[in-house]
Amino acid sequence: MKILKKRILILFITVLSLILASALGLNSSMVCAETTLKTGISIIDNVPVGLFGTWRVVAVLKTTDSPQVFRPKSSDLWNLSRNDSVMNLNNPFTGASADLSVEFVQGNVVRFVKEGTSGDSHLTDSVELKLDGNKFTGVNTLTLKTISNGKVVRLQSAEYVLVGEKISGMSVIGK
Repeated sequence: MKILKKRILILFITVLSLILASALGLNSSMVCAETTLKTGISIIDNVPVGLFGTWRVVAVLKTTDSPQVFRPKSSDLWNLSRNDSVMNLNNPFTGASADLSVEFVQGNVVRFVKEGTSGDSHLTDSVELKLDGNKFTGVNTLTLKTISNGKVVRLQSAEYVLVGEKISGMSVIGK
């Protein structure tokens, strides 16, 4: 049981490290990845160059149905990078590293998702952020499903407000 809780905590910290954004002035009329990929252009090509680099990120819990599971506030360091058509988030604090699935990009608004499984737990981490100079704001939505015998027996969720400040890397000014 302790190992399972530790794995869930590690998975949660990893996902929390992937936090980046949604409400705060963002809207749903974004370019869908499916539509972009059908034209033969990788959606990652539309991600603003200024997103890549190292960020100081603060996440504050906005809503949750499970306050005992989700921390009220966290502070992390994110290194966002790109290798060909893959976007990666690395957190040197936790050692976590994850490839991200970019869902849409419109101007300085980016949405990506990361999913992970540990034992009978499945975590979906959806992030939408808006770049503004060397800062970003956004929302991170987490959904933690506990599965038993192929059925969801518990569903826990949380929404965090994100604020990021760039500490190194290319500037977002001009793109």
